[in-house]
This record gives sequence, structure tokens and C-alpha cells, in this order.
Amino acid sequence: MAAKLMHAVQYDSYGGGPSGLKHVQVPIPSPKKNEVLLKLEAASLNPGDCKIQKGMAWPLFPRKLPHIPVTDVAGEVVEVGLGVTKFKVGDKVVAMLSYGNGGGLGEFAAANEKLVVSRPPEVSAADGAGLPVAALTAHQALTKDARIKLDGTSQQKNILITGASGNVGLYAIQLAKLGNAHVTATCGARNIELVKSLGADEVLDYKTPEGATVKSPSGRKYDFVIHSSSKAIPWSVFEPNLSSNGKVIDLTAGLSSLFTFVLKKLTFSKKKLVPLIINAKGENLDCLVKLVKEGKLKTVIDSNFPLCKAEDAWAKRLDGYNTGKIIVEH
Repeated sequence: MAAKLMHAVQYDSYGGGPSGLKHVQVPIPSPKKNEVLLKLEAASLNPGDCKIQKGMAWPLFPRKLPHIPVTDVAGEVVEVGLGVTKFKVGDKVVAMLSYGNGGGLGEFAAANEKLVVSRPPEVSAADGAGLPVAALTAHQALTKDARIKLDGTSQQKNILITGASGNVGLYAIQLAKLGNAHVTATCGARNIELVKSLGADEVLDYKTPEGATVKSPSGRKYDFVIHSSSKAIPWSVFEPNLSSNGKVIDLTAGLSSLFTFVLKKLTFSKKKLVPLIINAKGENLDCLVKLVKEGKLKTVIDSNFPLCKAEDAWAKRLDGYNTGKIIVEH
């Protein structure tokens, strides 16, 4: 298929926002060893996609310019590379493409078999495409760092989720409730009912004095905080609200949180702040797709755009006022 062309959306320099995106015809990629070629049906945008365009991940990502952005996709296998054993032509799948190569805003994309999982008919392309980065981040924070078992057999833990109406937060609430946690959540006033509907036990409006203190309305101390809010919250706000061994899992890791992380290590504090670096695994993505199939997890979708209007989707992702995933349908 390499000689044939496909429609794609790419940028050839850093910056530029939506106007930096160009609609082009480029060759359909050929799957390398251990890769499958997917005809894409849907892709979902993440904040990281926009940060990479701004040059914030340079020189790591992208590998080269021009770059077709977006990593979270769903589609159908149309060709398999050498060494592929788990998939065949015609299989419907969810995949996470590499940040370095991207490819989600094209009609076709090559994906490493390790981060491709089967998508049953009960899971739509849009629902599946929403999962990889956001749901995997929530899954890792809860199951690895907070050591919660999603079958509900864990002893109940008190968890605070900041930025609960964001991409990661919406999945984190649902997964935490599957794991028998008591969930306190912070979000803006307009999203309180949505956050409650997903299972949050207590919800704080972050703009109120109570919300700014992140204090549990029922007086609970938090065993774990999943800090996914884009609003900076200093350690001094979290610390008095933590249980004696409480831990803040920071998904926003900037210089101040890294400094706190090192300081807590040096002072042997029982209360800790831990930056989270996502370690994407196919088996975890498979687990998430199965939870969607079983009706135990849902992708909240903010809006859908066709590929020909990808720049409008990009503008909406940049303005930050979306609640749920922004989907580009192919």
C-alpha cells in the first residue's frame, strides 16, 4: 500500500496552533516488523498532542517534521508486518501510537503490535479511541501507585481526585469506584452533576473557599491524591489533608513538585509526592476495553469532528473548555 496516497493532517514547524495544521496527501505507511497497518475510524486528542506542537517536548518528540499528530486511535487492521501473531486483516482494534511518530490524524497509521488490543463490537470506535493515554494514566495511578484492585476486593481507601472533570479524572473516578474507594473530587461548578453521576461520593467546586482547601466535607483524610488538575496546588494545601502515610500522585509534574518529591525523599517523610510517568502496557489497555464492553467504564465524549475539520477539534482542545474527549472521526 506504500505507493498509494492518503489524506492526513500534519504540521511542518513548531507553534501555529490550529492554523499550523495542513491538510496534505502523503503515502500510506507500510507496516514494519511487529507492526500492523490500521485504517483509522476515530482518534482522540490529548493535551500532550498540543504541547508537542508547541515544541514543549523537543528534542524528544516528534522524531521529525513534518509530523502527523495524535496517538490514541481505533480502527481496522488492513495489513500485518513480519512477526505479527496476535492480529489478522479485518480485526477491529484500539491502539496507542508512539508520541515520536504519531499518525492519528491520517486515514491510515502503523502501530506496534504491543500497544494494539482487540475491540469487541460493543465498544464503538470513538469510545475505544478515548482510552489509551487518559484511561491508562488513571489505571496506572490507581492500580500501581495506589495499589487498588479493580475487582473491589481492596480495603476501602479515601481518594481525592483533583481536576476530576478532565480527561484523566473522568476515568479515574470510575476506576476508583470499581476499586471500592471513597472518592472526593474537585471540578468546576458546571461539571459537578456529571462528576457525581460517575460515582464521586463528595464533590468540591475548586473556585469556592472549601474547594481551595481540598478538605473532605466528611472530614476524611486522604490515603491517595490523584492530582490531575491543570491548576497549580502547592504541597502545603495537600499535606494537612493526607493520612499519616498519604501519597500525592502528581500527573502535572513541574519543577515545584519535583523539588517536593526530592525533599520528601531526603527527610524520610511518610507523606509523599510521587510524579507519575506513564508506562503504557497493552494488557492494561485490554483490561480497560473489556471494562467498557462490560458497561463498567465509559468514555465521556465532549464533541466529534470529521478529519476534514481537524483544525476545529485542535482549537477546541487548546481552549481547554471541553468536558470529556474530543474525537476526530475518519
